[in-house]
Amino acid sequence: MACRSCRRQLALLIRQTTVLPELQNATALRQSIAVAPRQFDQRRSFNSTPNQSAGLFAKLFKNTAEPYRIVKATEEIYKTCAGEALYTISDKDRKAGTIPKTEEGEDIGEGTTIWHEDFKLPPTFSTWSQVTMLHMYLVFARLRNLDRDAARSWQRQLVDHFFFDAEEKMDLTHGISSRGLRHRYLKDIFIQWRGIIAAYDEGIIKGDPVLAAAIWRNVFKAREDVDVRSLAAIVSWMRLCLKMLDQIPDEALYYQTQAVFKWPVKNELTLVDKPVRELEGQLSQETPPIQEVPV
Repeated sequence: MACRSCRRQLALLIRQTTVLPELQNATALRQSIAVAPRQFDQRRSFNSTPNQSAGLFAKLFKNTAEPYRIVKATEEIYKTCAGEALYTISDKDRKAGTIPKTEEGEDIGEGTTIWHEDFKLPPTFSTWSQVTMLHMYLVFARLRNLDRDAARSWQRQLVDHFFFDAEEKMDLTHGISSRGLRHRYLKDIFIQWRGIIAAYDEGIIKGDPVLAAAIWRNVFKAREDVDVRSLAAIVSWMRLCLKMLDQIPDEALYYQTQAVFKWPVKNELTLVDKPVRELEGQLSQETPPIQEVPV
């Protein structure tokens, strides 16, 4: 959760930490090749050529290039997650100080996404962060199937992209120039993020009602006027995305993860509005007219 002014120093530190393992790999490669002299046949033959070098070079190249692939892949995945509830605040209102506020004092911007228009969520920083973290959770759940070290690397990079972007929005979009204030807000968001993981995990395991309650508390801020159809649609969409992510092979996560979120969440409203088989006959019957009883 470093600030923007520290990113260059952070990048230099990361580059420095990656140089040492590369040097160690190169040293190990030289030591493995520089084996004790053997008694080779003086005749020209390719049988005496070491055949281990190609495998060692391939392994070293993979270990060196893998972190860069993960950074690039998680950046593309994060851009998709962050764009689902994107909003803007006009420069005119920002300069004039006429930005509308919510009852909690949060800036209200302009948003035209599904989450704003179909689910009636305000175009605010809170809505954007909650929807973004919901998408990130789905990716997190899929990354748990990877090896422990690989999963941690993917998850760490994805979280870093989110907090870098969140701090930039605080500074550029909402004009929070105080670094200390931004860090305090980021700490609160990190606590929310940890709670979201636990809440959605519990909902996935215990059932749709628990998952809907978690979405209601986090995304809709426990509003009393929330449409239950929206909650049901989001629950159905989350389970569909988890199923599609589970069908993606590990080696294809680099370029196929973003395609899962192309299925709009509002499409699940059609499934929600469809009556279950047990109610089809009852709902199709016409309700008999009410007869007035003379007094």
